[in-house]
Amino acid sequence: MNRPYIICHMMSSVDGRIDCAMTEKLPGVEEYYSTLASLNTPTTVSGRVTAQTEITSGGLYAAKDGTPIGREGFCKLADAEGYEVVTDTRGTLLWADDRESDVPHIIIVSELASREYLDYLESRHISWIACGRERIDLARACEIMHDNFCVRRMAIVGGGRINAGFLDAGLLDEVSLVIGAGIDGRGGMTAVFDGLPEDREVFTLKLEGVKAFD
Repeated sequence: MNRPYIICHMMSSVDGRIDCAMTEKLPGVEEYYSTLASLNTPTTVSGRVTAQTEITSGGLYAAKDGTPIGREGFCKLADAEGYEVVTDTRGTLLWADDRESDVPHIIIVSELASREYLDYLESRHISWIACGRERIDLARACEIMHDNFCVRRMAIVGGGRINAGFLDAGLLDEVSLVIGAGIDGRGGMTAVFDGLPEDREVFTLKLEGVKAFD
């Protein structure tokens, strides 16, 4: 399978929590962005929850006709060196018009997303990929991005469930983790990788290097 080289790049507290309102207060937050720039990953991927709180114009899309697209497909409306990719399984997020965007978006949905929603994305000049019957087929989406959008390197930048989804699908080539000097400690807060079934075995990694920031 052709796919991009994929790095999960995150910032967490010492206890592995990634709530953005918390991590932005920690020493090391500036190094998160400079490190991301050094990874040479012009395309980034976020999950729906992260996108709804940090990227979109707010609100949710209410389809009048919720008939699912029911098939694999994609629509490419921009050529770029890199894209801001968001996974949104059923197609719910609202977006501003993308024509003037410096980094165009690609929205990845499952085949449960409505044709009406995909028309809405196209009206905003936003590219989309639909694959996976009831949940997004991440491996297939990566293949489509490689073959049709020329994505060669990309970074997964949260949240915990989308990170875990790529991990569980065997799609991560590298993990880049900036640990800020602070502890969250609150119960129920999302971790760097979160939401997998309890019977999953541990994923072992090979440590390539450690760098300390002053």
